[in-house]
Amino acid sequence: MPLNRRNFLGRTAVTGAGVALAGAVGTVPAEAESAGRRKKRYAFTVMGTTDLHGNVFNWDYFTDAEFDDKAHNDVGLAKISTLVSQVRSEKGRRNTLLIDAGDTIQGTQLSYYYAKVDPITGANGPVHPMAQAMNAIGYDAAALGNHEFNYGIPTLRKFEEQCDFPLLGANALDAKTLRPAFRPYVIKKVCTPFGRDVRVAILGLTNPGIAIWDKANVQGKMVFPGLEEQAAKWVPKLRSLGADVVIVSAHSGSSGTSSYGDQLPYVENAAALVAEQVPGIDAILVGHAHTEIPEYRVANKKTGKQVVLSEPLKWGQRLTLFDFSVVWEHGAWQVESVGAKVLNSNTAAEDRRITRLLGDEHRKVVAYVNQVIGTSTAAMSAAEAAYKDTPVIDFINHVQVETVKAALAGTAYAKLPVLSQASCFSRTAAVPAGKVSIRQVAGLYPFENTLEARLLTGAQLREYLEFSARYYVRTAAGAPVDPAKLTNAESIPDYNYDVVSGLSYEIDIAKAPGSRIVNLSFGGKPLEDSAEFVLAVNNYRASGGGNFPHVARSKQLWANSEEIRNTIIGWVKAKGSIDVAGFASVDWKLTRDGVPVF
Repeated sequence: MPLNRRNFLGRTAVTGAGVALAGAVGTVPAEAESAGRRKKRYAFTVMGTTDLHGNVFNWDYFTDAEFDDKAHNDVGLAKISTLVSQVRSEKGRRNTLLIDAGDTIQGTQLSYYYAKVDPITGANGPVHPMAQAMNAIGYDAAALGNHEFNYGIPTLRKFEEQCDFPLLGANALDAKTLRPAFRPYVIKKVCTPFGRDVRVAILGLTNPGIAIWDKANVQGKMVFPGLEEQAAKWVPKLRSLGADVVIVSAHSGSSGTSSYGDQLPYVENAAALVAEQVPGIDAILVGHAHTEIPEYRVANKKTGKQVVLSEPLKWGQRLTLFDFSVVWEHGAWQVESVGAKVLNSNTAAEDRRITRLLGDEHRKVVAYVNQVIGTSTAAMSAAEAAYKDTPVIDFINHVQVETVKAALAGTAYAKLPVLSQASCFSRTAAVPAGKVSIRQVAGLYPFENTLEARLLTGAQLREYLEFSARYYVRTAAGAPVDPAKLTNAESIPDYNYDVVSGLSYEIDIAKAPGSRIVNLSFGGKPLEDSAEFVLAVNNYRASGGGNFPHVARSKQLWANSEEIRNTIIGWVKAKGSIDVAGFASVDWKLTRDGVPVF
């Protein structure tokens, strides 16, 4: 599908005159002052969400129940809609805008269904549920997230077409022309009672990691330069076009770090760097990192001005409010103050207007995920998979090994031993004994990763395992062990701790990171450094995700375009039964001075 830049560069820069809607006409905030000797002041609010990841309902399609977590958070746009309505009622519809910072169309079985099962790109295809919900709520703009590209550019373009608001990505460029492939910005007009609207520019920036993570979908089509570089280019232009206020919606965390090391030529989490290095920005809606930052202030190095950053928690769990106060000075509106806070969606009921709108889509997906596709000879749970060798991770690796062996049959690498990596992607994942449904199998692998085969040596695999073992908190021999405090050292997420099947090893958690792998063997013999192996590995890890050593630069022997989740579902359908005894074994364990921890 050819790239469609919509000729936005030739259009007028100012859009959205319809921001002043019925419901608050004639109302003036308390902060506004009449004309005269006193200065004219006005107040308005910009609301923001991010990392919605396909959540409309407060529902977990993997458990087939209402969403819940330890903190009793709720999720979904139906809850956000209620909060948005409350804010608009309180502040006046004309005094608010609503934006998003990306990662919208991937993450739940609802979004997967309308990308793959009943795709929006099909002939007479449906309207994406996220487009329907966001249109109904009345979003003004959304930045592109990296996961927008997971299903390919045609799906993204169709979603863009279905949205009543622009998808923004100033640093998503056409690979040939190096012109923006999406609209870089939009300028909205907030109407005041003083005759001069406040012109609010929203600049969208996405994550440069897309070039690596979705290489198969974007290579040769788009490039993604750094956020700071593109912000420095566009912010002055927005000011020259008459923007009184500049807001950046950035699908990029604030930490200034990257989980990809030198694999990623630009900073992955660059929002704070943008605030620090690029003058002229008033606020940044932060995304991508899945953390909650109610308000974070960064001083711009050139001007000393404080830039306000805020990141609402993922999946519609929070709604950010940027409260602006502007004053009329020197013939223009000047930002006098900015503050930010977040609202918790668990304080709101679901908006019945949204749940009714998408009730049919929800019921279709619930029926789909509850289809029985086979049986299991025993129950498997991921509850302890982060610190014990469990059958549920063995199962993922078993399917991946079989898939790679079949793919390499008849090639020069067919005789090499195949190993496999997998992680505890969800500690709540479980497969029951007896009948097994799509949702139960899909719950083992909630990410849209695909499978690859890479060539690695024994020495490289040892370093790979050592790197993975950093995940455990160092615990002295004889000290009490609390499983709840044993994992996630250095804030390493569960999905960045890999189990490698086909090898036997111990992880001595009493030792310092880098020297924890002991008794590493293959086939009952110590692992030889020079031995060659095929590693079945997901594309996230193969592209540098987690910054694991060697794998990103290793030789690719094979790659698949099908999600691993679907590969596992297809395996169960084909076999009809999961025989746990056929693959479950304890090949690794945690120890201290040779004594097993568990």
